[in-house]
Amino acid sequence: MTIPTPAPTPGPGFDTSGLFRAPVLFALGFRPFYLLAALLAVAWIPLWVAAWHGHLALPAGFNPAAWHTHEMLFGFTSAVLVGFLLTAIPNWTGRPTIAGAPLAGLAALWITGRVLMLAGDDLPWQVVAGVDVAFLPLAAAAMLPPLLAARNRRNIAFPFVLMVLASANLALHLDAAGVLSVGAEVTRGVLGVMMMILVVMGGRVIPFFTKNRLPAAGAGIDKRLDGLAVAATVAAVTASVLVPGSVAGGLAALAAAALLIARALPWKPWATLRVPMLWVLHAGHAWIAVALALRAASDFGLDLPAGTADHAFTVGGIGVLTLGMMARTACGHTGRPIEASRLMTAAFAIINLAAVVRVFGPVAFPDAHPLIGVSALLWALAFLLYLIEFSPILTSARIDGRPG
Repeated sequence: MTIPTPAPTPGPGFDTSGLFRAPVLFALGFRPFYLLAALLAVAWIPLWVAAWHGHLALPAGFNPAAWHTHEMLFGFTSAVLVGFLLTAIPNWTGRPTIAGAPLAGLAALWITGRVLMLAGDDLPWQVVAGVDVAFLPLAAAAMLPPLLAARNRRNIAFPFVLMVLASANLALHLDAAGVLSVGAEVTRGVLGVMMMILVVMGGRVIPFFTKNRLPAAGAGIDKRLDGLAVAATVAAVTASVLVPGSVAGGLAALAAAALLIARALPWKPWATLRVPMLWVLHAGHAWIAVALALRAASDFGLDLPAGTADHAFTVGGIGVLTLGMMARTACGHTGRPIEASRLMTAAFAIINLAAVVRVFGPVAFPDAHPLIGVSALLWALAFLLYLIEFSPILTSARIDGRPG
């Protein structure tokens, strides 16, 4: 498999016009949105821990658990996803996405949504929802033209997936306002969609990066296993929404977990242990399989603490994979060697530790509630280390002088 990477050329994606020359921070999508996502992780997680312990009141529209879930999915994860796609689409199509003023405006909209979700109690809920929900459709609108112009059928679904997520976000606001009662179902659906995104993209980029960095390892893709793993994951996430807690759902989740592990074997994950920029991606993929296996165990009747499988996916799968991809693509798209410093290697270890503590701590010690807070703060610490390492990189020009 190859992912074409044409050299960027000056154009709307890198310098919007002769009248407005894009500041470096708004030269390409990953720059503002990786920075903002990491800032959110560092700031919002401690706020939620304080609220969870009763030391802080969060907006009344969402209960603390719902607010935390919303902000991690539609604040943090959506920012990383949009930043990644706005950066990847020029590579996939040879055509630029937004930069300069339009990108700054999109980032400002995301920031406004976060502020209103934290401090918008005095505003009508429709205003808060309107601002927050608008982010993903506008991001999708920015992505669609280059994909259509290049007739890039392989990736044309991504803007439409963002629209599905935007619809789910609106449904959560309607649920919080008491108009609908769909919060649990919609949240399961959003987790399922995000799992599918990571499973599909992980199947593309993890073996590709591994083969490029370690050609002697012979990493490859078994297309049959890859297709089966994706299909089984679709079945598992569909069952989690339509028939949660069922034996059928458990069987689908177990099959998906087994197939994800099987498809990863040709990638030679054991060969990456000395390369942190690679093993972190393999670890994130493994957490998705763990999440599915735990969901199967729960569906089969094993008495696990509430949210165990979901947190294996969110803290582990989403957290580990996004941190790894945010580090890797930030290095690659600023012309730097794709190598992890000691600081980032520590961050990769810490975020995996956060996942272990959050997932298995309550299983081993059901009454040890402080472990949840410890896990959350470890997770935030990993992104603080990312900020220390990458804030100067994200706000500085490429070292090779190329645009982007």
